Amino acid sequence: MARSARWGTVAALAAVVAATAACGTGAPEAGSAGTADGAIDGTITVFAAASLEAAFTDLAARFEEARPGVEVRLNFGGSSDLVTQITEGAPADVLASADARTMDRARDLLAGPPTDFASNTLQLAVPPDNPAGITSLADAAKPGVKTVVCAGQVPCGAAAAMLEEAAGIDLRPVSEESSVADVLGKVVAGEADAGLVYVTDVRVAGDAVVGIDVPEATGAVNTYPIGALAGSAEAATAQAFVDFVAGADGRTVLEEAGFGAP
Repeated sequence: MARSARWGTVAALAAVVAATAACGTGAPEAGSAGTADGAIDGTITVFAAASLEAAFTDLAARFEEARPGVEVRLNFGGSSDLVTQITEGAPADVLASADARTMDRARDLLAGPPTDFASNTLQLAVPPDNPAGITSLADAAKPGVKTVVCAGQVPCGAAAAMLEEAAGIDLRPVSEESSVADVLGKVVAGEADAGLVYVTDVRVAGDAVVGIDVPEATGAVNTYPIGALAGSAEAATAQAFVDFVAGADGRTVLEEAGFGAP
């Protein structure tokens, strides 16, 4: 099974180097990403946007099942933070970002051009009892309403800024978080009356939150790119995972999770 981990420091991430070295290098010949042909093995570390956690945990398990000998290690977080970790030396083989702008920061670290594989839109998440009586983005901007958004450097924060501009509304959030998962967590914990998150996060949260559509969100769609990183000791396996995510298997899982086509 795929193992999902949130690593807070580069020092913690460095432990992956030793684990990867112990596994040895994978075979250099890549076959079809959807078949267990034995040509791909070894361990890869995938850095992925927090909003991808449920879908990528499923995809990693399917990828491992299709390719005996492969292990996929997952590290989720805000896209901007992930790029910073990689540029500072954190070991990774694949990067999946929540927008093209953030991926552009890592372009020089990629083995080739990134591939767009999904899209996502924003939605207001409120507690099930909706104590602030929020029914629209305008309600979330009212004085006294505790609204939380992502920080501007994070893809969901950049999308929120576009949404505010399109709607002509200034939210004045009580906090700006480093990932969409943190925004959702504030709402689930009852620390916020509303949070701007992705529709996929509302779906994953189930009964813990209620989603409220924002019409202007259709003009602030985020497209997700993925790419293998240059210098990976498991380059063939890393590229096979990228192809798997961008292929038919990935499309099926991502659609079930609520992601749109790229």
